[in-house]
Amino acid sequence: MSAFLDLHGSTSKALRALADRDMRRHGLHLGQNHVLAVLWERDGRTPGEMAAALNVTTPTVVKMATRMTAAGLLVRRPDDRDNRLVRLWLTDKGRELQGPVEADRKLLEDRVTAALTDTERAHLMSALTKIHASATELLGGPIDQPGTLPD
Repeated sequence: MSAFLDLHGSTSKALRALADRDMRRHGLHLGQNHVLAVLWERDGRTPGEMAAALNVTTPTVVKMATRMTAAGLLVRRPDDRDNRLVRLWLTDKGRELQGPVEADRKLLEDRVTAALTDTERAHLMSALTKIHASATELLGGPIDQPGTLPD
């Protein structure tokens, strides 16, 4: 067994469980915070634009958007210029989550990296960026499995 893959896997599971716990306090399922974050950056994107930004398939975004619409976080509206397109827009409820969700994510990041020096944090981020690029290249396409949206 690979020590790196084992440690990374168990670390990813622990971080995912912590992030899931935090998001549930806001009434969100894990991954929905990423959909919200993309819309906080630029509201009114199409599901295809969302999928590209999140590195998932469009059906994955459509399924998640359906749940988030039912929860009152998003609304779907036809595009002003092309009626074949649908755009996703935040509701007030979805916008109001930005501050609390971002604060919880920052707090979690601070807590799990508290034992690292600034130099160690910089090296960790550099190494993870390179590993992510390599893994994404090896995948050759979007991630479309449930629960695989980036944390």
